[in-house]
Amino acid sequence: MKKQHKTYLLLAVVLLVWGIIGYKFVSALNPTIESNATAVIADKFVPKEIKEREQFTIVAEYRDPFLGTIKNPASNRKKKVSIIVKKDLPKKNIVYTGFITDKGSKQKIFFVTIDGQQQMMGLKDTFKEVKLIQGTNSYIKVSYNGISEKIILAQ
Repeated sequence: MKKQHKTYLLLAVVLLVWGIIGYKFVSALNPTIESNATAVIADKFVPKEIKEREQFTIVAEYRDPFLGTIKNPASNRKKKVSIIVKKDLPKKNIVYTGFITDKGSKQKIFFVTIDGQQQMMGLKDTFKEVKLIQGTNSYIKVSYNGISEKIILAQ
């Protein structure tokens, strides 16, 4: 009989253990409403300050296997660019009205109107800082204030 008592006792313990496991399983699937009623009061959210990481670069200075030398990397120096501000000089009103030639000396004389004043000019002549550089029967080329301009015959 002693053997049967031990068997019944061990059977009761096994049923008790499996009953506790089953109860935990069923209570996990069907939670009670009262357990959710307890709310956790949260403090105000304060984000942490993010520290900026220190930046670095890796410079790989390997020896050239064929030449046996170390390659020096090009420096990353930026050149300073100077900005030249040009003064906005007014454009002169120049009109080419015609030309005449002297048959004896074959010199060409051009009729040029500069800012409303008509002038007879030969090649390389200057009037009011306007220099006549080149001329043909259809156009002239003048230079003033460092600007070279081609002017077509006005009709």
